[in-house]
This record gives sequence, structure tokens and C-alpha cells, in this order.
Amino acid sequence: MEAPGLEIPQWAYFLGEPLTSGAMRSHVEDFVVEEIPRVRPEGEGSHLWLWIEKRSANTDWVARELAKVANCPHRDVGYAGLKDRHAVTRQWFSVPVSDDTRKNFEHIGIEGVALLESQLHTRKLKRGTLDGNRFQLKIRELRGDSDQIHQRLEQIKKCGVPNYFGPQRFGHAGSNVRQGLKLLQQRARLKRNKKSIYLSAMRSFLFNQVLAERVRTGQWNRIVAGDLAMLDGSQSIFPCDAPDAEIEERCQRLDIHPTGPLPGEKGTQPTGAVAELEQRLLQNWPELTALLAAQRVRASRRSLRLFPAGLEWHFAESCLELAFELPPGAYATTVLREIMMVTEQRH
Repeated sequence: MEAPGLEIPQWAYFLGEPLTSGAMRSHVEDFVVEEIPRVRPEGEGSHLWLWIEKRSANTDWVARELAKVANCPHRDVGYAGLKDRHAVTRQWFSVPVSDDTRKNFEHIGIEGVALLESQLHTRKLKRGTLDGNRFQLKIRELRGDSDQIHQRLEQIKKCGVPNYFGPQRFGHAGSNVRQGLKLLQQRARLKRNKKSIYLSAMRSFLFNQVLAERVRTGQWNRIVAGDLAMLDGSQSIFPCDAPDAEIEERCQRLDIHPTGPLPGEKGTQPTGAVAELEQRLLQNWPELTALLAAQRVRASRRSLRLFPAGLEWHFAESCLELAFELPPGAYATTVLREIMMVTEQRH
């Protein structure tokens, strides 16, 4: 029997539910993602770094195909992060190479994959080694008042948006949360990556519930007494038991952000009103919080606020073209949902 209350709701909007709409991914070129690397290859070493453009291809599938070309185990192929399948994406991969296998990459011959650049480096590319992603999106078939879209974009450029986990985190109709809870409670044998997907979906679901409440109460983009504040561009947090004028000013200029829980065991906890709010909400899903602790998932924090850097937009022939950058772990769909209602037309 499925646990009650695990349906994915319509999370609260910062700017209210949009009255305009459009179509996303009408063509694969309408959704372009480019990785912003943290490390560049040095030009020598035993690992070949590959700057890859892929079209309508899953990151892990590309890694497996590259392993075949390099004649190495799949686990030896490195990449910084998973990129959307239904898009044109550019990102670095790394493979261990010898003089013989390097020749194989002159013509890799993988469907939907183009090699744009290759450089040697001393180490394998590790997960998380990126500073973010750059997005170029085209929304077609606009319906509604374009002035409202413009006004919302101006607000987002100034204030950012609530940093929700996107719907792709939860699987079709939220199945990753429900199915994950069921299988893990039954102690089913799961592959490591599948188990990780389920646990991440549960934590994301709980985080979004807390964030939605703070959006409803107007506290998602300011520091409240008892908050744990996060330094912009880092995972460093510090307690704010009694926010003063300096803390408020730093929050206003986006130097620090309020945070919400990624539940698990241990981890630094908020105090005061923030602790009470989080405990009150999380007690609605005791099965999830207990399971996360039992699985020894380390509790951590995530910024409640997402700021799309360099946000630019352009209207042309019933289309909206957008460009912006997001930090790792953030979702373009989270930005889009505050602009308009979007329907996806994946091909």
C-alpha cells in the first residue's frame, strides 16, 4: 500500500500562478545547455578530456559509448554532471587513454554526438567539478499578455526565484518518491545509482515542501531568526539567531541566502522559529525522514533562493528567447515556471 500524501503538488509561486503560456522543446535546438567548467585540461597526462556536443542523448549512455571507443570500463569514464537528454548540450567527458586508443577518437562515430575539442589531462574528470550551466531556451506559441511576461522577467532579474527541485527529479507523476519508499522499506536489492535516485527524490520532495511554505508566508528570500544562511557560490553555512541590519543588507545584495533542509542524519540544524516550522512540516512525512536517517544519508542544507545570472530575453514572432546561467544542481524549469505555464513537446 502506497504512503499517503506523496503526490507532487503545484508548489507555491513567488509571483502568483502565471496567466500566460507557451510550448517548450518543440525542436531539440530550443533547449541548449552548456557546462561552465571549473577545471580545464592542462594538455598532458594519461586522461583524454573530450568537449562533447550531444543531441537527444542521455549523458550516461554517451559515457558508455565512449567507454567502448576507449576500450575501458564504463566506471573509468568521467563527467561533471548529468545533462538533459531532450536538448542540445555541451559538456566535458574524460577517458583514460594510451597512444593506441587515442587514435580511436579521431572519428568516434557515436550517433547524436560530436567531438568539438580534445585535450590531455593528468586526472579523471570527477562529478561536481563544474561552476554551473549556461542555458539558451526558445519558448514558442506564446499565448497571453507579453507585457506580463516582461514584468515577471524584470522581477526575477531583481529578486531571483524559489529554488525548487524540478519535476524531472521526481520521475513520472512523482513515482520516484512513492516507488523508492516502497522498495527501500521492503529492503529490495537495488543498484547503487537507482537507490541514490530514490533517496535524492525523497529529500527533494521534503525540501520543496518546506520551501513552498516559506514562499506562502513571504519568507523564502529573507533571513529569519534561527535561519542557517549560505554564502553565495558555496556550501558554507552559518547560524543567524538574531539577524541584524548587516545580515539583511547582505541578503538583499545576494551575498547570502536563507536555506532549507535536505533531511538525513546529523548535520547542523536551525533554531527558533525556523526549526519549529521545519519540524512541523517534516513530521507530516515520518516514513521519509525515518528512512533517510536509517539509510545513513547525511543531512545538509540548500539555498531557498535561485538567481539566474546574466538573464536576458527577446521576443520574436510569438517566441520568447531566454539566456541565463545557473549554479550546479539548479533547474531551468524552476525559472520558467515563474514566467509562464509551459507545456513540453519532446521529440
